[in-house]
Amino acid sequence: MSGPKVLILMGSDSDWEVMSEARKALDELGIESEVHVSSAHRTPERTGRLAREAAGRGIQVLVCGAGAAAHLAGVCAAETELPVLGVPLASSDLKGLDALLATAQMPAGVPVGTLAIGKAGARNAGLLAARIVARGDPKVAEKVRAQRKRMAEEVEAKDAALQGKLGPKG
Repeated sequence: MSGPKVLILMGSDSDWEVMSEARKALDELGIESEVHVSSAHRTPERTGRLAREAAGRGIQVLVCGAGAAAHLAGVCAAETELPVLGVPLASSDLKGLDALLATAQMPAGVPVGTLAIGKAGARNAGLLAARIVARGDPKVAEKVRAQRKRMAEEVEAKDAALQGKLGPKG
């Protein structure tokens, strides 16, 4: 079945600046995704429907970004058997700590994989979603391996450049 493999949800369109990092990571690996704004509090029926219907449409992973009370990932996890990855967003005076705790402190039986606050967390959510998809798709698995190899080569090149600047003592 072709089509999107990852569903990215966010509680507000203002979250796109951060959550676009998840989409970019997936795009880099050639994984199709679908993106929607859907609020756990303002559109609970819509949010539940998106989560419930995801597996039937070929979605394999949900990535949910929300700030403050950050119930989006938990609501989705309650509505689907698919893996749900939560990205806490810094949208309140608590700078994302509230969202981190709300996302991480799910009750037993309703798991949410919780990533870091903000853009790094969103990027890692995309990369983790790619690794989940890769478990059943050898082509994606090869792209994930190649991406990891490129990262390692970049680090080694940076070290070689530093060693060249430092001279023989290193």
